[in-house]
Amino acid sequence: MKSRPRLMQCIVITMVIAFTGILFTIGGAGAVQDKVSTSTDWPHWRGPQHNGISTETGWLGGWTDGQAKIIWKQSIGTGFSSMAVSRGRIYTMGNTAKNRSDRNPKDVVYCLDADTGNVIWTHQYPCDLGARSYKGGTHATPTVEGDAVYTFSKQGHAFCLDAATGKVKWSRDVQKELDLEPPTWGFSGSARIVGNFLFLNAGGGALALNKNNGEVIWKSQSAGAAYSTPQPFSAGGSKGLAFFTAESMKAVEIETGKLLWLIPWKTSYDAPAADPIFSGDKVFISSGWNRGGGLFKISGSECTKIWENKLMCNQNNSSVLWEGYLYGFSGNQGGRGILRCLDFNTGQMKWEAKGMGTGSLMMADGKLIILSEDGELVIAEASPKGFKALKRSRILNGTCWTVPVLSGGRIYARCAEGDLVCVDVKGN
Repeated sequence: MKSRPRLMQCIVITMVIAFTGILFTIGGAGAVQDKVSTSTDWPHWRGPQHNGISTETGWLGGWTDGQAKIIWKQSIGTGFSSMAVSRGRIYTMGNTAKNRSDRNPKDVVYCLDADTGNVIWTHQYPCDLGARSYKGGTHATPTVEGDAVYTFSKQGHAFCLDAATGKVKWSRDVQKELDLEPPTWGFSGSARIVGNFLFLNAGGGALALNKNNGEVIWKSQSAGAAYSTPQPFSAGGSKGLAFFTAESMKAVEIETGKLLWLIPWKTSYDAPAADPIFSGDKVFISSGWNRGGGLFKISGSECTKIWENKLMCNQNNSSVLWEGYLYGFSGNQGGRGILRCLDFNTGQMKWEAKGMGTGSLMMADGKLIILSEDGELVIAEASPKGFKALKRSRILNGTCWTVPVLSGGRIYARCAEGDLVCVDVKGN
């Protein structure tokens, strides 16, 4: 394989985070009071509405001396898994190894106290670091629903854990048991739940499990998975589940996996990672490696291209759509990315802002919450009129490709090397 410029793009969804290898529990899970879920919870990848947008308001307050206040810091190991926040707890993942020479690498699922960062429980299992042209470690983000948390490893380990205690409810090694071939950098999409279905981007057309017991409901061919998280949709008279495969954006029936429509979409290294973005009867898709993005109109089983260009090449993370405009990082990682704003309906670029590398972002209350590739937290106006930074503060060092999370006036952010920080952005 020829040189792959730090190919961490596989970490889609993602958007992914890691933890350090010291596995300990501070107090017992029974000693930690279960807090009531609130509207500020962020229980899974891309948030409550699966679109990277929070409904939280009034969260941006004063920063002392222009610097964001870090409340706590925790070491969680190597990886790119993002954070799920539910009922006062944070769920994330990391790998105990720091490089290929480390023996007996393990993935660790962490449950942390959101107020203190203290470990409530951990669950670990053997899993290779997989540092192939990048730092390696975990990819997917935990998914919390009710009293369960669902995780998926790059080697195909699927777990359903008790959210309060970490006890295993069920587990499957889908790679071995179902003879599924992982993509080059391992499985990456997070678990997506619809009713009693649990969907994984595994195989050439997704995998559907029963969320209650892990039994297979349906599966597609064994090879051809990409790195995005499956996205349910209803658009243009078509209703189903959409996700990237290695060479296409595919939509299937939720109940059966039957193909509904397909958009051919070839990306270098078969590595599309960003989730599709739906609006009305349209869908925006994008990938890196100078492939670009495009908008398509859905009508039943037909998909018609409205526009396509190379102005939004989402390599690692998805864009967000807000009031008719796309905001996202275009370009490959390694400092070459550019933050851009595009008109959703026309693909016209409204503005671009350099200097943040190939970072990541989410949105809340009309503001972009940005984590630059080298660890600077930036709060900016979400406006097509131009880029305007409101606050800036360095909060991390190392490689930062994981999407930050806002919950309860705090921002949780991590780097690939395993530092997770909790930042107070609300103030008094």
